[in-house]
Amino acid sequence: MPTRGDLRAALAMGRNALHPGRVGEVVEWIADAPRRVPGLIELMWDEDAGVAGRAADVVERTMRQPSPAVRRAVEGYKEEIIGLLSDATFPKLRWNLALMLPRFELTVADCRRIASVLNGWLDDPSSIIKTSALHAMADLTRQDPESLPEVMDLLRVAGRSGTPAMRARSRILLKAMERPGGKRQQRGSLHMFD
Repeated sequence: MPTRGDLRAALAMGRNALHPGRVGEVVEWIADAPRRVPGLIELMWDEDAGVAGRAADVVERTMRQPSPAVRRAVEGYKEEIIGLLSDATFPKLRWNLALMLPRFELTVADCRRIASVLNGWLDDPSSIIKTSALHAMADLTRQDPESLPEVMDLLRVAGRSGTPAMRARSRILLKAMERPGGKRQQRGSLHMFD
C-alpha cells in the first residue's frame, strides 16, 4: 500500500513536467483508497511543476467518474482547489484545474468566481490553456445557466478567430450545446480529450 512519500515519488517520475509518468497507476491507487485523497490534493501545491501537474491530472481523471467516496473526499477540498486556480502558474496544473472544477458541485457564485479566472486565461500564450478555459466555461453553464449566452458568444468568437485548437473545440462544444432551432441540448460533461 503506497504511502504519501510513495505517492509523491510516483508523481515525480516523468521525462519532463508535462510527461504523464505514472498517472494511470496513481489514479487506480486513489480509486481503491479514497483516504489517499488528502495527500494527493496537497501535492497540487508542490514546488516541482511535474509533481503538481501530475497530481492535478490524477484528480481530474479521478473526477471523470468518481465513486461516491472519492467524490466526497475530493469535494471536501473544493474551496482550496478553487483558490489554487488563481495562483496556478504551471501549464499542466492550470489546464487540469480548468477541466476538473466544472465536475464539482458548485454554487452560481463558485461558477462565476471560476469563470472570472478562466476568462483571464483566454489571453494566455498557451493554446491548450486557452482551449481548456473555453471548455471549462462551457461546462460551467450546466450549473450557471444564466452564463450561457455570454459563453456561447465566446465560443462563436473563438470558433472564428482563436487558435486552431480553440476553433475546433468551439465547434465541438457549440454543436453539443445547440440543437437546430437554437434549443440547448441536454448533455453531460464532454471531456476535452474525447
